[in-house]
Amino acid sequence: MVYTISGVRFPHLPSIKKKNSSLHSFNEDLRRSNAVSFSLRKDSRSSGKVFARKPSYDSDSSSLATTASEKLRGHQSDSSSSASDQVQSRDTVSDDTQVLGNVDVQKTEEAQETETLDQTSALSTSGSISYKEDFAKMSHSVDQEVGQRKIPPPGDGKRIYDIDPMLNSHRNHLDYRYGQYRKLREEIDKNEGGLEAFSRGYEIFGFTRSATGITYREWAPGAKAASLIGDFNNWNAKSDVMARNDFGVWEIFLPNNADGSPAIPHGSRVKIRMDTPSGIKDSIPAWIKYSVQPPGEIPYNGVYYDPPEEDKYAFKHPRPKKPTSLRIYESHVGMSSTEPKINTYANFRDDVLPRIKKLGYNAVQIMAIQEHAYYASFGYHVTNFFAPSSRFGTPDDLKSLIDKAHELGLVVLMDIVHSHASKNTLDGLDMFDGTDGQYFHSGSRGYHWMWDSRLFNYGSWEVLRYLLSNARWWLEEYKFDGFRFDGVTSMMYTHHGLQVEFTGNYNEYFGYSTDVDAVVYLMLVNDLIHGLYPEAIVVGEDVSGMPAFCVPVEDGGVGFDYRLHMAVADKWIELLKKRDEDWQVGDITFTLTNRRWGEKCVVYAESHDQALVGDKTIAFWLMDKDMYDFMAVDRQATPRVDRGIALHKMIRLITMGLGGEGYLNFMGNEFGHPEWIDFPRTDQHLPDGRVIAGNNGSYDKCRRRFDLGDAEYLRYHGLQEFDRAMQNLEETYGFMTSEHQYISRKDEGDRVIVFERGNLLFVFNFHWTNSYSDYRIGCSVPGKYKIVLDSDNSLFGGFNRLDDSAEFFTSDGRHDDRPCSFMVYAPCRTAVVYAAVDDDDDDERSSLVPIGLLPEDV
Repeated sequence: MVYTISGVRFPHLPSIKKKNSSLHSFNEDLRRSNAVSFSLRKDSRSSGKVFARKPSYDSDSSSLATTASEKLRGHQSDSSSSASDQVQSRDTVSDDTQVLGNVDVQKTEEAQETETLDQTSALSTSGSISYKEDFAKMSHSVDQEVGQRKIPPPGDGKRIYDIDPMLNSHRNHLDYRYGQYRKLREEIDKNEGGLEAFSRGYEIFGFTRSATGITYREWAPGAKAASLIGDFNNWNAKSDVMARNDFGVWEIFLPNNADGSPAIPHGSRVKIRMDTPSGIKDSIPAWIKYSVQPPGEIPYNGVYYDPPEEDKYAFKHPRPKKPTSLRIYESHVGMSSTEPKINTYANFRDDVLPRIKKLGYNAVQIMAIQEHAYYASFGYHVTNFFAPSSRFGTPDDLKSLIDKAHELGLVVLMDIVHSHASKNTLDGLDMFDGTDGQYFHSGSRGYHWMWDSRLFNYGSWEVLRYLLSNARWWLEEYKFDGFRFDGVTSMMYTHHGLQVEFTGNYNEYFGYSTDVDAVVYLMLVNDLIHGLYPEAIVVGEDVSGMPAFCVPVEDGGVGFDYRLHMAVADKWIELLKKRDEDWQVGDITFTLTNRRWGEKCVVYAESHDQALVGDKTIAFWLMDKDMYDFMAVDRQATPRVDRGIALHKMIRLITMGLGGEGYLNFMGNEFGHPEWIDFPRTDQHLPDGRVIAGNNGSYDKCRRRFDLGDAEYLRYHGLQEFDRAMQNLEETYGFMTSEHQYISRKDEGDRVIVFERGNLLFVFNFHWTNSYSDYRIGCSVPGKYKIVLDSDNSLFGGFNRLDDSAEFFTSDGRHDDRPCSFMVYAPCRTAVVYAAVDDDDDDERSSLVPIGLLPEDV
């Protein structure tokens, strides 16, 4: 009997359930079936180096610092000592609160040697496994391919003090942080041949193919014995027993079959069976490139994915150039269908990418790419970090999607999760080698109580190798153009941003609550990404406002290109809970402009966070149940719908106009998607007896009703057309990236906001009833102005109260502290954008870009 999943064919093997609690022998062919932890992540905003050692069980462990020279460079250690005996502490630092939080020095612990199988002992006595030649060969082949790319050396890290003199008060901490970064770079250079080589762990670990066979390596220092099992050997643990070196790396080589075919066929299920301190367990290889969930089973299976050369997807299109202004369409492949189902990479490629292009966005950010066992985690409980989710198709399907995006001129960002991991033990990294602290901090420090997930130990050498290689893998193998790093606030602080309100006081950023190991990792990964791919875009999800977050690493910063301006969306929800009369325009402008000078932000009115079940989208806050019955253009709208449509446009435009240097929209919100996101769920029974009701596994709310935005007979269409016009306005004028931004009026009585951004003049009237005739607005450029965007245009569901062909001429004399001014009509609840035009280019510009249309529509 066979079944097919995402194009891979497997023989059907029934699961064998554990019948009693006795421990089975290692060589028994047992498929254990344990409970899998499912937990929906509710709030994404809440926001030495050990090669092969037995992890410490200190729950407060911090920086682990064994040297890496013993690792893959062939340096020998006393073979009679355990891996944990190789730990070497980092230098201690001052206890000054301004120096550092959480830099407790990790103390080594003695660990008893674990027994290995006779077969393993026999193999290991023939000599320790050395990877020196493998690294040399790997470096040669990769250097040929990438043109000997090198990561630039560290700078002095001092420029941040010129950028922000307030940082001088925390110089001890910041200099220590940069010193740790430089020291780590030096050790990587010395022991691994540089950051470039260090980040190619996927070419040594996991499954690697050569002309003569397949090598499988796994770092599992806690394991006492290991075997590779799978379809290829009928899951017989006696067939392919692995050998362990002195550093806890297990290895096996499988020579090609007599006919030259690989010992493991493409598409075969594979796992590693280990005798661990927690018992016998079967795990998916940590570096697996593909995993699938068999029908009717809970745990996933690893898949050996290595199609013949003629079947591998070959990229046809080059990466687009990095856009000057970033306009991101945040998306989720699985829920991108109009039908209640899980959509595929292929359908997203053919149906959604052209839509994104037509809307005028220049970047698509894709969520939930890394494999995750629990669909409702939105992709944030990652189980297999190197594997694209098999729910949507095969790895080659994903490559085809990205290639199509590049053909359309769209850059593709991946929503990458390095902030935490699923606590599943059967198909994830948790307790991989039977110990609590292999990849994660042990004890309570390694557990995120709100997300119900495990937290990486960024002070571990092998964790650094794993995560750095992971970031590079997605850039190299799939040709992503950058990342949106999830949960960075959680990474940078030991309190993870939970139950903490950041006020902007610098003591909140540079103290004992700062996880310097995590910050240094972020510096390393940004160094790596920008060094290998200077055009790559890296966005960090940070709610804390960490200073120098978007300053280059060489200057002393963390190295991100953009920070998500997360406070704006919270402000809109706060205001939408109030009456119009209680809105303060000064509060709006302050929130939108309250960002660090010189550090770029991606701003959004709402993302996927605001659309999740239990919350409401902006459209739903504004129009509520009226969205179901009064959105047809051929029937009278209710006052609630009229208000909602007007404010929905204004909120999005002022967010884009004032909020940052990049803009993000979650798919469907461009037309005011009428409902929330609710992933299919069954009833959840909690240990305390409570039951959280599910939705009977329904996909009805886990899709996007693009048909509503396309239907010209519905008011959703006008909201969608306005979004297109916004993107076109930015594409034409580039106002988001202009250094010129000046707010000339924020009138609490009139509820009017007037500001200049680039060469445009924005006028917002938030008053609910008052329209203003002959309303004088100041400007900095004299001459003639024309309307280039009008939210009240009938194309956008407005009332056409303005003549969009009218011309406006300035008069001299200061007004609102501007050198000149002109008179306008400002209807209630409207946003109008004016541009200065010359007589010479007026007709040409107007004919090229009519209001509300994109150039390709003309």
